[in-house]
Amino acid sequence: MTSVNRRAFVAGSIALLASPRSAGAQTLPKVGYLSIGSASDPRRAALLGAFQAGLRSLGYVEGKNILIEVRFAEGDYDRIPDLAAELARLKADIIVAYSTVAVRAAQKATKSIPIVMTGVVDPVTTGLVTGLGHPPGNVTGLSLMAPEVVGKQLQLLKELVPKVSRVAVLWNPATASGMPQLREAERAARALKLLLQPLEARGPDDLDRAFAAMTRERAGGVVVLVDGMLVDNRTRIAGLAEKTRLPAIYGIREYAEAGGLMFYGANPADLNRRAAMLVDKILKGAKPADLPVEQATTFELVINLKTAKALGLTIPPSLLLRANQVIE
Repeated sequence: MTSVNRRAFVAGSIALLASPRSAGAQTLPKVGYLSIGSASDPRRAALLGAFQAGLRSLGYVEGKNILIEVRFAEGDYDRIPDLAAELARLKADIIVAYSTVAVRAAQKATKSIPIVMTGVVDPVTTGLVTGLGHPPGNVTGLSLMAPEVVGKQLQLLKELVPKVSRVAVLWNPATASGMPQLREAERAARALKLLLQPLEARGPDDLDRAFAAMTRERAGGVVVLVDGMLVDNRTRIAGLAEKTRLPAIYGIREYAEAGGLMFYGANPADLNRRAAMLVDKILKGAKPADLPVEQATTFELVINLKTAKALGLTIPPSLLLRANQVIE
């Protein structure tokens, strides 16, 4: 090799080593994961784990061909906007936002970075997107449930307690997903000839007061609507329902695992795994507007027999036969 060619070879090698493409982690796609919950909450950790498992099943290895920037708000809604803005400043290629509050914050933080939403309730009614088929803008994702599921929950509660006439509804008016669920509960209650007692809980300090009101007004059961703050306090809520001897049904599975009587709804972990598929498509060039928002199509019924016995309830065989899982 001549000295000229040798110098050219060495110069070219140096240029190649210095190029961004060879800089390893600097060129890896970066995915932000934004959650309202706490990293110490096993449920929130499991949801993140389901998303990471979904990525691994598609061939992504963290630190090798993808980076994941995780931000938990630790239950503090006021922190979400700053965390979303931080992910935007880090130039994430995609932001995966769990919950309506997180999606709204991500939308305010960026109009260009693709956002994959998951764990949201009826994204059209709550204004996250204007349509499901071809959502305009930079947002697509998966809907945890439509408000109509609340009507099914009321039906199941009435099937369990046929003589029930007054049902309390525990909800959080501070989040956009609360009102659509409450409206559906009111519509379903009219059809079932039930008197509804909506009770607000904006924070954990409101829970004791809400359950005291249920007892005072002689509610015969309670539906707990899907909400981040409420599910983060699921063990306490399940305990209050048992203490006040109120049959309760919930829209998040972990309530039943924490001692709640019944769960009916979609599986959030499954939706998080499916969110990884949308991330994969976007990283391969798809635009959010080309990816329809997916709705949950499979719903589960879980019954906690231990709690039923504590409440002195006998679960009808028709419910037990339809249950996907019975906790004893």
